[in-house]
Amino acid sequence: MRPAFAVGLVFAGCCSNVVFLELLARKHPGCGNIVTFAQFLFIAVEGFLFEADLGRKWPAIPIRYYAVMVTMFFTVSVVNNYALNLNIAMPLHMIFRSGSLIANMILGIIILKKRYSIFKYTSIALVSVGIFICTFMSAKQVTSESSSSENDGFQAFLRWLLGIGALTFALLMSARMGIFQETLYKQFGKHSKEALFYNHALPLPGFIFLASDIYDHAVLFNKSELYQVPVIGVTVPIMWFYLLMNVITQYVCIRGVFILTTECASLTVTLVVTLRKFVSLIFSILYFQNPFTVWHWLGTLFVFIGTLMYTEVWNNLGTTKSQLQKKDKKN
Repeated sequence: MRPAFAVGLVFAGCCSNVVFLELLARKHPGCGNIVTFAQFLFIAVEGFLFEADLGRKWPAIPIRYYAVMVTMFFTVSVVNNYALNLNIAMPLHMIFRSGSLIANMILGIIILKKRYSIFKYTSIALVSVGIFICTFMSAKQVTSESSSSENDGFQAFLRWLLGIGALTFALLMSARMGIFQETLYKQFGKHSKEALFYNHALPLPGFIFLASDIYDHAVLFNKSELYQVPVIGVTVPIMWFYLLMNVITQYVCIRGVFILTTECASLTVTLVVTLRKFVSLIFSILYFQNPFTVWHWLGTLFVFIGTLMYTEVWNNLGTTKSQLQKKDKKN
């Protein structure tokens, strides 16, 4: 599948997914576990029917390798969603996770012994600086809001700090998972659909430990206001509608990401995902009327200048597809 189509899936699915996630998190900040479970269950069922052929198709990549990947993927998903319950606002959540770009490069250098040109280092530095500026401004806003609404400002700050720690851990784990995937694809070939299925099916038993929290939020969802779904006219609690749309858009998003991992190097995949997160951030700020200062615009400028430098648009005009693929492999 062409990389351009995969990029389209990533932007369309992931950006709309963030909107429904924020709608869920604004009403119930601690709903991360039920959201993660619903996403994993949907993708696992779809993969069991169409990819695993009802369990009759044997995986091309040995299960023991998927066990390692699944452990990382499950941990990243749960920790990232739970961070929303630790005084982490959605804009800060999105921008901070975008720091995986620099984490991916650092781990790539350490683990895979990769080397990049000074031009690439500079471009990624610009993207990282832009993300840092927006992160700092969002964090400053969250801190001020917490101190004005909480009686115990110090306790609120500790929760926020714990949330930052959780996001940092998930950031490094996600980068390590990307490199591990890249290594597996080199050894066993590219099997994006298979990886998508096993990464979501194998962790399902782990949700037993989260069953109580998932049930509690299911009860809360049932008590939400009723909403008539357009076109089909069915009336359901609005939180269940948000969850359904979040699951569908998450499937489109994650499908695009896994396809992209089979077409491009790990750093390139991370760059695409990083830009998607930044677009989601801007949309979230505008749609939910979150403040967007001059510093946010400066961060935006840095991100897109860094992106243009990384892709070397001006140098690639007229370059053939095969030549671009060779350049991407070198980088």
